[in-house]
Amino acid sequence: MNYYALIYDVVDDYITRRGEFRAEHLRLARESRGRGELFLAGAFSEPADQALLIFRSPDASTAENFAKNDPYVIHGLVKKWRVRPWMVVVGNE
Repeated sequence: MNYYALIYDVVDDYITRRGEFRAEHLRLARESRGRGELFLAGAFSEPADQALLIFRSPDASTAENFAKNDPYVIHGLVKKWRVRPWMVVVGNE
């Protein structure tokens, strides 16, 4: 299995706007984690301008599909997203 980083660049008022969509976003994340796809996820703070989700899967499509179905992306809270392969050097035993 490979690791992939899904990086979100979020809008300036992300914190105030996310409430309406948070339950659905977290449901999708928990389901993905339950399937063994989503490894870690969270938002950066100070400033709250990005989020990082780490997926473990055969290819990037798992992370890409998560983003395409995420209500944060669908409803414009995410300005831009990208998936990058992540080479884990320590901690992937």
